[in-house]
Amino acid sequence: MLELVLLLSLVLSFLISVLLSPLFIPFLRRLKFGQSIREEGPESHQKKKGTPTMGGIVIVLAIAIAALFISIRFLSFSEEILLLLFVTVGFGLVGFLDDYIKVVKKRNLGLTSKQKLLGQLLISVLFYFGLRYIGFSTEISIPATNFQIDIGWLYLPLVIVMLVGASNAVNLTDGLDGLLAGTSAIAFGAFAVLAWYVDLIDVSIFSAAVVGAVLGFLVYNAHPAKVFMGDTGSLALGGAIAAIAIISKMEILLIIIGGVFVIETLSVIIQVISFKTRGKRVFKMSPLHHHYELSGWSEWRVVVTFWFVGMILAVLGIYIEVWL
Repeated sequence: MLELVLLLSLVLSFLISVLLSPLFIPFLRRLKFGQSIREEGPESHQKKKGTPTMGGIVIVLAIAIAALFISIRFLSFSEEILLLLFVTVGFGLVGFLDDYIKVVKKRNLGLTSKQKLLGQLLISVLFYFGLRYIGFSTEISIPATNFQIDIGWLYLPLVIVMLVGASNAVNLTDGLDGLLAGTSAIAFGAFAVLAWYVDLIDVSIFSAAVVGAVLGFLVYNAHPAKVFMGDTGSLALGGAIAAIAIISKMEILLIIIGGVFVIETLSVIIQVISFKTRGKRVFKMSPLHHHYELSGWSEWRVVVTFWFVGMILAVLGIYIEVWL
């Protein structure tokens, strides 16, 4: 029965996403909400200029509707679902403001870094106090062991680092057609399995809803993309996956299951440090997916390769939690 509920959550969010997107894309075109492409990016990306963005609105709507309906209809509405929705919608709103400024001002930069960080910090702190309000433990679990460490007040900065870090890492990964949609579907799928395994059915339902939403969006976001999710979608997904890892007490496993996002972020950090200290670049361009593009790989080859790596890391995360 529980497996059927999870499947229903995935299917419902998929249908909402796949049916809403073709209605939403023409609407975005009429509003001239097209993607701006940074001039220093790969030359091949210039043809994507004007492709409708802010498609992440559909993803967030599909997640919220499916998760709420399934949890209320088949379970009882939980505080955990409410907190997950708060983070997803909250980070999605920050991303929406960023996207809106970009398309209205017709420039590639939206909110300033300080404005974006302030919004992310506010949502993260409120999420933490929401956790504490429902009596959430400040212990972190060590994967493959029964060992837990209570870090007390340090759990607040951990929550902030995880939410802000994950949202920005996922945002960096959103650079090629279908790249983020595919890798996030894999990562959230792993958390849906793990949450179900530890009897966090509400969290599993939410994770399954995310998988369905991004797969439905992928129908229109796969190369050549008809729509981009924008920061609205990428920040929402980043916040959501970190919140799921926190509520599931799988904080450390997020580094493995979300390994593609970690690698993309590290490539940017390495590039910046190398250029500032040595005046040399390690990669042809960062994030890492652009390096492979400029090395002669087709966009589709880069995307599929990153999906495959994400799948290996997701299986590794499940193996560590379930069998070790």
